[in-house]
Amino acid sequence: MKLLIAGVDEAGRGPLAGPVYAAAVILDPARPIKGLNDSKKLSEKKRDRLALEIQECALAWAVASSSVAEIDAINILQASLLAMRRAVEALPSAPDEILVDGLHCPAVSMKARAIVRGDASIPAIAAASILAKTARDAELLRLHAVFPQYGLDRHKGYPTAAHLAALHEYGATVIHRRSFAPVRHLLVPRDTVPAGHKGEKS
Repeated sequence: MKLLIAGVDEAGRGPLAGPVYAAAVILDPARPIKGLNDSKKLSEKKRDRLALEIQECALAWAVASSSVAEIDAINILQASLLAMRRAVEALPSAPDEILVDGLHCPAVSMKARAIVRGDASIPAIAAASILAKTARDAELLRLHAVFPQYGLDRHKGYPTAAHLAALHEYGATVIHRRSFAPVRHLLVPRDTVPAGHKGEKS
């Protein structure tokens, strides 16, 4: 019996707003998918098309997230790993091993290997990066309808000049990550932030 290998990746570690998402994908060798790559290297149109193909052709897939409150409580790295673990545990078929993009593996019951730039070299990880990215983008579009003044439909929560300007004009909302320095500095007077304290790397 062939081992089931799941690719795992996250999307949304760097933004100032919104949840972090992760996906786990077990590809079907009998149904190869052309064009898989790191989601950041694909156009939005191609990502959306591939996401549908992955969902149709993969042996198993799952998407999960960690909330803004969880990110602020346990830091973005731990929240990313938590989202990954949730995605793996949500797979309808448990994999024998997971291959994770990056340097860290979530706490799971099966064998796990971290692969730097795995989303550019391992098809299952690339597929996971695409599902995580498209799911997170869809959520940020939903949040844009609630908070249109921040332009989330354009920058998806990342710290662009336009997003930072909107933060300064309108302040932070419940969807903003208060543990991230650009948001935290809006919430407290400058002289109350300890010298040299920059917070969690994003």
